[in-house]
Amino acid sequence: MKIELMIQNDSTLITPCVEVGIEWYTERKGSPGKLTFSVLRDDLLNIEEGNPVKLRVDGIDVFYGFIFRFARDKNPIVKVTAYDQMRYLKNKDTYVFEKSTASDIIKMISDDYGIRLGNIENTGYVIPSRVEENSTLLDMMQTVLNITLTNTKRLYVLYDNAGLLTLASADTLRVGLIIDVETGENYNYVSTIDDSTYNRIKLVYEDEKSGKRQIFTAQDRETMGKWGTLQYYEDISDTLNAQNKADSLLVLYNAKTKTLKITGAFGDLRIRAGKMIIVRLNLGDTVLNHFMMVEHCKHYFNNDEHSMDLTLRGGEFIG
Repeated sequence: MKIELMIQNDSTLITPCVEVGIEWYTERKGSPGKLTFSVLRDDLLNIEEGNPVKLRVDGIDVFYGFIFRFARDKNPIVKVTAYDQMRYLKNKDTYVFEKSTASDIIKMISDDYGIRLGNIENTGYVIPSRVEENSTLLDMMQTVLNITLTNTKRLYVLYDNAGLLTLASADTLRVGLIIDVETGENYNYVSTIDDSTYNRIKLVYEDEKSGKRQIFTAQDRETMGKWGTLQYYEDISDTLNAQNKADSLLVLYNAKTKTLKITGAFGDLRIRAGKMIIVRLNLGDTVLNHFMMVEHCKHYFNNDEHSMDLTLRGGEFIG
């Protein structure tokens, strides 16, 4: 396995001496990709915050980002943290969107902030209007993707692909990797109705002019009988498609949440948060033999060893 770590400071390209190993971490939503590594501190190590960093493994560009943090103590070792360009989507701003798709909004914000774009899939669904005030750019993007999910039942994943912001539907992110007892060192499995499970949806619209309240509900009496009432409540700003939204939310949330943590799996460069892989495991009370989505992914590169820890999520709803 050939690992190349390169840092650019002005016109100088630096290949530092990496101590111990390199870790690359991604989450499916809400956070930029992160690369951490430790280097030997000496007079020749001339790097600083803001320097671009590229990680290439066996000729494949894995990560491209920028140094944001140094940590050191009395030992001559510096721990470096770099983030991909999604870190700049943590900036806050105010936007007004009118009749735009989520993909249109992502492109507009990216253009305003100089974010480099890769393939941005057309999400299709037109959001009538929305005001985002003093919100992070990443939260804005995730919000419009969530609105699209609610109205179309199509899940989209936003991620940085080695320096290019990319948007893809979950259906296109399936990878033919199989996790079973042979490929994972250990696992931890949880099935719960305590996390993002609701069998009663209640949407409330307050009409300030008339002073009247409109309530839109959807519920499943069968699961309410088994699990008790688990209510999702939301104040809505208009009644447009409100009942359809309540019905769609019930379909999305009325299911158990299943998570599976795999540690020490054989490393595969195709895998990052947002990808879907096949899981074949007998967990005692259930047998898994289907695709699950990677929620969190951490790759470890150490000399010729490459392993990864995965948090997987499956079931009818992945949100």
